[in-house]
Amino acid sequence: MEQSFDVATLVGIYNQINHYGRTNGMQLTVATPGQVEYSMTVRPEHLSSPGTCHGGVIAGLMDSALGAAALTLSFQSGELVSTVEFKINYLHPVRLNDYLVARARVDHSGKTLIVSSAEISCLTRELVVARGMGTFNRYPADKRDFHRLLFPDADDAPADI
Repeated sequence: MEQSFDVATLVGIYNQINHYGRTNGMQLTVATPGQVEYSMTVRPEHLSSPGTCHGGVIAGLMDSALGAAALTLSFQSGELVSTVEFKINYLHPVRLNDYLVARARVDHSGKTLIVSSAEISCLTRELVVARGMGTFNRYPADKRDFHRLLFPDADDAPADI
């Protein structure tokens, strides 16, 4: 029997265990499975030079948004995703206190791969600062500790979790 999953509950669990997002002040909002927004405000610890955000912070937001779009879609069938590759185009510098919103969507969902795209907008300055695209590998949730959170009553959970 195929099990159905409540995406909102799974996203809630994901937010609890996503230390990277919390540490960087990122907030995930799911419009629908496969379409998300990830937002954050640039803080002093995100700067690489006076007043300018490090590109790695923007890349981290991009990867998170692209992956979350893929993850919310794969959650529907009890699967997780991992990044295979992603690319980013930086269009404008990002500054201290800029409020960023990454809007991502799934463009293709296959049996083993999901492709998503996103753009990051700086709402503070009404400007698109980056665009990106990513490919994600789908795999069963029972391959990770997440299995225990998805299936708390399962008798067949792997013993090493």
